[in-house]
Amino acid sequence: MDALTTSNLKDTLRLEKKRASTTEENWDKMNRSTYNLIRSYLTQDIKYHVLHETSARQLWEILEKKYLTKSIESRLQLKSKLYGFQMQRGCSVNEQLNRYTKFLIDLINVDVEISEENKTIILLNSLPREEYEKFTLTLLNGGKSLNYSEVSDALVSYETRRHDRLSSSESTTAETLAVRGRSSNRKGRDDQERSKSRSGFRDLKRNQCTLCKKLGH
Repeated sequence: MDALTTSNLKDTLRLEKKRASTTEENWDKMNRSTYNLIRSYLTQDIKYHVLHETSARQLWEILEKKYLTKSIESRLQLKSKLYGFQMQRGCSVNEQLNRYTKFLIDLINVDVEISEENKTIILLNSLPREEYEKFTLTLLNGGKSLNYSEVSDALVSYETRRHDRLSSSESTTAETLAVRGRSSNRKGRDDQERSKSRSGFRDLKRNQCTLCKKLGH
């Protein structure tokens, strides 16, 4: 429609009849120009469905009935999915950002644009609270407007640091368990040796020499 407005051809779609000041010849030229302009934006499969249509106005009405309703439905469905967007279990931050970017692109394709602040709020609300609450609150309480690009970069950095801390903690825990295991094994061997030693003494008779096993000296 913007292209028609720029070309001063919008009247051919809006008016059922030509204006009194417009000659029949000019009206026919406008109709043909509008018709050709609309067809230039159609894909081959859509052109096939309007192959025999010659009136620009009727061509436009057919396209509106066939595709505008679908566009409205798609827009509402996408917006519904967007506002209910949540991070899936096991999904990484990069995967979440990729899914979110696809949603935003799909919305742009149906003429819906989300403000920077709203894009950011929806992204933050999609994160699991138990893992990202501190990160989210820090940004929301920062006292400045939210920029989506800056927040998404900060989220990736935060996720990297979080994984590094978890890996370090797991490594420390594993090393601690290994040390405890080695200490336990050594203690077990020492106890076993002491038990054998005590057992040897118990087997000796009274007044029996521990070296030669003879009695009385």
